[in-house]
Amino acid sequence: MEPVTDRPFPPGDYPLIVVGSGPGAIQVSYSLRRLGVEHAVITADDRPGGMFLRFPFFQRLLSWTKPYAPVPRDTRAYERYDWNSLIGEEPAHRAIQAEVMDGSSEFPSRPEMEASLAEFVRRTALPIRYGARWQATRAEGEDFVLETNDGEYRSRHVVFAVGVAEAFTPDFPGREHVAHYVETRAPESYAGRRLFIIGKQNSGFELASGLLSWASRIVLASPRPAKLSVQTNSLAGIRARYVQPFEDRFMGGGVFILDAAIDGVERVGDRLLVRTHASDGSGSLDVEADEVIAATGFTAPLLDLPALGVATFGASRLPALTPYWESASLPNLHFAGTLTMGAPGIKKNGVGGTGAVHGARYNARLLARALAERHFGVSLPREPVAPGAVVDRLLEEASDAPELWNQKGYLARAILIGPDGPFDDGIVPLQAFVDGSGPDGAAMTLEGDADGSICPVAYVRRQGAISEVILDPEPLHEFRASADGRRRLSEALRGVLP
Repeated sequence: MEPVTDRPFPPGDYPLIVVGSGPGAIQVSYSLRRLGVEHAVITADDRPGGMFLRFPFFQRLLSWTKPYAPVPRDTRAYERYDWNSLIGEEPAHRAIQAEVMDGSSEFPSRPEMEASLAEFVRRTALPIRYGARWQATRAEGEDFVLETNDGEYRSRHVVFAVGVAEAFTPDFPGREHVAHYVETRAPESYAGRRLFIIGKQNSGFELASGLLSWASRIVLASPRPAKLSVQTNSLAGIRARYVQPFEDRFMGGGVFILDAAIDGVERVGDRLLVRTHASDGSGSLDVEADEVIAATGFTAPLLDLPALGVATFGASRLPALTPYWESASLPNLHFAGTLTMGAPGIKKNGVGGTGAVHGARYNARLLARALAERHFGVSLPREPVAPGAVVDRLLEEASDAPELWNQKGYLARAILIGPDGPFDDGIVPLQAFVDGSGPDGAAMTLEGDADGSICPVAYVRRQGAISEVILDPEPLHEFRASADGRRRLSEALRGVLP
């Protein structure tokens, strides 16, 4: 794809600035523009795509788009089955990913994802200034000044959608002998080589799966046991697409998976010696290898934001965020895309919101709405709901709402009680509803448990107190058809509804 040469948004002052070119930046810009909020978008890239301009290395995404879903492509419900398209308001802006896929897999290739993002930008005519690399930040009064190779950009409000894309390798003796995932070469260059992969998350197993037919031996190691998504019944764990190395291990096919820490890597002649010790204390093991690759993850490229006061946490150095994705420690700095993982939510069953495209696109849309209403004087209408229709609305959302299905336990549909009766407050972060002090009402979300069961859960707020109503799972997830669920939800709302 040819680089884009159009260069709107010259350096200067703007009401709001968005930094990035990936799905999060594009979605928040589109949503802001639909709300009439003037802003600039700048990126170091030369075209739309963000991390999808480079990764995943083996070209096939982990997020699905199902061209033939149970619902039509032009419906809101289809978004539940299309994890990769950005969310548009016009028919021509929706479900673009399925249009550019070749049909060989429900998981788009990296070039197909890049093409989908570029097509969304083209169809929506989103202006982006390419080739403007954010290099430093300073605070001046209530404004933030972004220093770029293009010049300085100033705004009181900034949205960073820069991904979690800075390679991270832990420090240990001999680290200089280890390549990172981002430095992986063409697969054929590993023909007949003995590989040692440090890390047993998805990136490590992606490499192992992709190099099975080339490497003579593959060893994967990290201190903790690897967990599969089919065991955790969630996206936490090794995705099912990457289980072949496990089978090869059990069948003695030249793959070894070790629960061991890395003590160091030494070069001995023309080979490498990886020194490890077992996590269960059973002893040390030295493993010979021709190549060592660290699939040890990425950190957030926040540059000098922590020095300005942005609190971070965890190995990935994610920014600590409020439920609406504002820095918890430095007001008016906001985050979109993968970085929205910094908002933990209520973490029911240990599960927080996802920063993957299928969830983060909704976060971006809600962030745009919050910015528009709180800082730019935009007043969005709330639809009235007849008291007798509230239960139906909540159960319909549990059955079909893509926001709830794609952000289980983080996003919810809220119906509040105003002076004139119930009204639909739209999709909201569940934590904001549970911890909020607004009027009485209910928020419907979906939660999954350790057994893989998916249940609607209504959080009912009455005079500031929150109660939970956990409805039973349904074999086909048709929650609106449950007479028992309707009865229990109606009883829970008695005294809340007028």
